Amino acid sequence: MLFHMLQTHPNIKSAIINDINSDLTTCYQMVKEQSDALIDALKRIQTEYYALKTEEARKEFFLLMRSEFNYKSLDPIRNTTLFFFLNRTCFNGLYRVNKSGLFNVPFGKYETPTICDPVTIYADSEILQKVEIMTGDYQQTLTRANGNTFFYFDPPYRPLSNTSSFNDYAKEAFNDVAQRRLKAFCDQVSAAGHKFMLSNSDCKDMFFDDLYLQYEIERVWASRSVNANPEKRGKLTEILVHNYIETKQIKLTV
Repeated sequence: MLFHMLQTHPNIKSAIINDINSDLTTCYQMVKEQSDALIDALKRIQTEYYALKTEEARKEFFLLMRSEFNYKSLDPIRNTTLFFFLNRTCFNGLYRVNKSGLFNVPFGKYETPTICDPVTIYADSEILQKVEIMTGDYQQTLTRANGNTFFYFDPPYRPLSNTSSFNDYAKEAFNDVAQRRLKAFCDQVSAAGHKFMLSNSDCKDMFFDDLYLQYEIERVWASRSVNANPEKRGKLTEILVHNYIETKQIKLTV
């Protein structure tokens, strides 16, 4: 959403992004401010990985890098280098942590994944020059809103079933209590005169239909390529909640 908006709406003068995951926000910061150093580091680790000739050696290297990343005493460039590396070499490019906040996605068995993509990093760095990057609870963003402000919320999606309970992108759980807290914040944003949009899963128990009853709710098709069961990959509906009526109507097709 951020990169789409900034590329298609040049009239946007500034933007703020916020996340509780410091690894992610540090990554954005390094892409923005230290792109040359980051690219050099990514080239080195990519060369080192490509030189490994067996799957066993690549897995051992992956686990070593994962352990180093979880040690959490790294300088920002090294932390971001490993953040990129693990994303490109872990199973399905997942990001998941345990209750201690440690990255625990297994090895992905890829021989020559693209770990360093200088063209994309430089392009993203240019776009991020007008973006302020914040780390912490999302409620702090309301104090920075003024004038014609649009909020987009992309929280951990609510599980579609009791057996698909993954929503751990940070050590802080995002359960139904957290979903209701976010809804209360949407009320604050709306009362302050700002517009917002929120995306989430289309739960069949009507949880969000009841929770956001006073707002507009749309269902849109989204593609899913990450699932342990290949038969469950494909298109499914998600919800978009917003406090304004005027939206571009797009015909839903499967």
